[in-house]
Amino acid sequence: MNIVENFDLYAPRLINKKELLSSGHRACSGCAEVLAVRLMCKALGENTVIASATGCMEIVSSMFPTTAWEVPWIHVAFENAAAVASGVEAGLKALRRKGKIDDRYVKVVGMAGDGGTMDIGFQALSGAMERGHDMIFVCFDNEAYMNTGIQRSSGTPMGASTTTAPAGKVSSGQKTWKKNMPEIMVAHNVPYVATACPSYPLDFIRKIEKAKSIKGPSYIHCFSVCPTGWRSPSHTAVSMGRLAVETGVFPLFEVENGHYRLSPDMPKQLKPIKDYFKSQGRFRHLTADEIESIQEKVTSEYRKLTEKARFLKTGNA
Repeated sequence: MNIVENFDLYAPRLINKKELLSSGHRACSGCAEVLAVRLMCKALGENTVIASATGCMEIVSSMFPTTAWEVPWIHVAFENAAAVASGVEAGLKALRRKGKIDDRYVKVVGMAGDGGTMDIGFQALSGAMERGHDMIFVCFDNEAYMNTGIQRSSGTPMGASTTTAPAGKVSSGQKTWKKNMPEIMVAHNVPYVATACPSYPLDFIRKIEKAKSIKGPSYIHCFSVCPTGWRSPSHTAVSMGRLAVETGVFPLFEVENGHYRLSPDMPKQLKPIKDYFKSQGRFRHLTADEIESIQEKVTSEYRKLTEKARFLKTGNA
């Protein structure tokens, strides 16, 4: 379970021009998640099998009798994308060993939203990572159960208004802090964990390529702006993703065998989170004091991350 030697994440390379997620899908206008899936497929290439949990990407891409997928793709239940992906990986290994398929290397990928990763699918994901399967798991985090009505998940940020945690006289929306899923995956001692955002496409593609180069489990947590659920203008999906990074709400970093490194795309000076909140209807109800309280938490968490990057850095960082 080692990272391929001399893999330079930021070295120039050609980007795959072939589209493995075809046009004609039914994603919402301005959906950043489908952009992220398209970039992921470019990085993975054709020798890939994807197990996809129930969610937005399953609904928009596989309406019978059509499909947008140009690679082998399996729709599985909400909770078991990681279990199915690990089974496919084990099956391919057994078939290759018995000489029933050629010796071509095929990367197996599990994918799900924040609900299918952090809540319903967490048990299967934890088991797959602990067993050390040669697979990638990608969480497309749009911070709620968007496909079924914008219900809160453990990925929903503090203060956000959802249909099951609505802002009103009794509550100011989500009452708990967002679960730190990348750090939970780091605690599983997997070789590679990274955060990514399609607003930074080269960073995202190269992290997927790096995960693909690993013989063992890896985890990518992708920030996926959802204009519908966030009540934000559809044309701002890319700029909103950039603001999430620039404010430190969603920092870009990677962890290789326990060694932390911040992405070069991270700004030297963070912007205030009010810049990120102001164009999203889900945060419109927050008071100045509530925003300041959230700002303090974001600042504190980002400071912890930068300290880890400073003291637990890679040898070439």
